[in-house]
Amino acid sequence: MIQNYFPQLTTLQVQQFQSLEGLYRSWNEKINVISRKDIDNVMLHHVLHSLAIAKILRFEAGIHILDVGTGGGFPGIPLAIMFPDCQFTLIDSVGKKIRVATDIAQQLGLKNVELIQERVEEEKRKFDFVVSRAVMPLPDLVRLVQKNIHHKHKNVLPNGIIVLKGGNINGEVQPFKKMAEITPVRNFFQDEWFEEKYVIYLPV
Repeated sequence: MIQNYFPQLTTLQVQQFQSLEGLYRSWNEKINVISRKDIDNVMLHHVLHSLAIAKILRFEAGIHILDVGTGGGFPGIPLAIMFPDCQFTLIDSVGKKIRVATDIAQQLGLKNVELIQERVEEEKRKFDFVVSRAVMPLPDLVRLVQKNIHHKHKNVLPNGIIVLKGGNINGEVQPFKKMAEITPVRNFFQDEWFEEKYVIYLPV
């Protein structure tokens, strides 16, 4: 499935993506990090969905990305596989979720992932981009992570926030309507599940 949309993957990346489903299934039997009803769709609803960010921007080597509220590792782990030359810091306030994501990253052999149990308010470092997947309303996220974004740009797009959202997003995007770039995920992935799913990029 992933190779259909990203044909440039290396052999190692293909193997890592193929390993994800089994790793999440195994962990989900012990700790419910993905809805029991949704575990059969982990590759489509979680892994491929996370990779919509990779369709918006190809991160340059050497940059640092913060994943806020990563849960079991989304979108951070799929993006770390896709961009092995970038550094990813994944944070979540729930310890058991960080434990799962840490083990999965280790089993995949990912050297570019750091996982921390913390709230975003506690994170003081600077990053090139902040990513997240339906963690909180966009105005709240912007307020909390503005302090974490570098002012020196290294990518085609200026540094900022890239989030995955679904449903009616008009209300939370309204304060940023002159700046936000909203792209339907269906522009990249054809499955009907991606209807009313969006990637929002906001320069900060």
